Amino acid sequence: MKILAFETSCDDTSIALFEDDKLISMHTKSQIKIHNLTWWVVPEVASREHANVIFDVLADVLSDGEVELWDIDYIAVTTHPWLVPSLLTGITVASTLSQTLQIPILPIDHIQAHIFSNFLEREESEIKFPLCCLTVSGGHNEVYYMPDMWTREKLWQTQDDAAGEAFDKVAKMMWLWYPGGPIISKLASEFHWDSKKMFPRVYLEKSEFWFSFSGLKSAVKREIDTRWELTNEDKKEISFEFQSAVNEVLCYKLMEAAKQKWVSTILLAGWVSANDDLNMRIQQEATKIWLVFFAPAKKLYCMDNAAMIWILAYYKIKYGQFEEKIWTLEVWKW
Repeated sequence: MKILAFETSCDDTSIALFEDDKLISMHTKSQIKIHNLTWWVVPEVASREHANVIFDVLADVLSDGEVELWDIDYIAVTTHPWLVPSLLTGITVASTLSQTLQIPILPIDHIQAHIFSNFLEREESEIKFPLCCLTVSGGHNEVYYMPDMWTREKLWQTQDDAAGEAFDKVAKMMWLWYPGGPIISKLASEFHWDSKKMFPRVYLEKSEFWFSFSGLKSAVKREIDTRWELTNEDKKEISFEFQSAVNEVLCYKLMEAAKQKWVSTILLAGWVSANDDLNMRIQQEATKIWLVFFAPAKKLYCMDNAAMIWILAYYKIKYGQFEEKIWTLEVWKW
């Protein structure tokens, strides 16, 4: 069984080809250099870049895998949520191939795929249900309770910015580059003094799972404005203090969800799951209360990638969680 998977939800054009549970080929074309000019993803620009490269990426995947299009059994594609212009590029190509080749196409939920990225390079039996999962990226920030593989209960989400977006905007305040997460994490790791806790920890209601990072961003801006000129040491300190404020809240909310739902397993997913400090904090707290903690096996799987689209499609097929009569996609249905 060969599955061709497409991921174009934001600014990465990623296509992967799998045979059963074995990766044959995956290529991802990033747009980071283009969006560095604006410090943010411009949807129309992202969509155009997807259209410019998607057929080259597809050709590379098929060439590396030594596979022809008519050898494909299923197509999987991200259909929601995120940037509609970007999504439409992948959907258009995938649905055209589906109709031309007369093979089933599977619509994939982007956030659900991030959660399933934890199954990549792991045995299915390793991750036990019920569990709680924190999904945290540039466009989403939620805590989910999952009593089984196919049921998701959103416990709550951010009231304003997602943590990943806050990282990007704080990086922009300090005239750093996009995306902000990796550079802030790097600068924070180079700060070797004790925390002054100069920024607020915004828990809102501690027993609930709301998130809010707009006030924290404002606090960072006020601190930056008090310094006449940011030195490299200033940037390291602000990065460290900001990252600590974000990660303490994220870790606390995930632990609180696990306690209230009486689960023994917790997951982390999304772009910010690549943050080493966040992983360390969650692992330390999980160990204290005997929780089993999983994050994606590789940092590559934290980001937007076609492998996570494939793994969700693979399990949908395995457990009959889609209708094979689907041949075309209408994006507004999902």
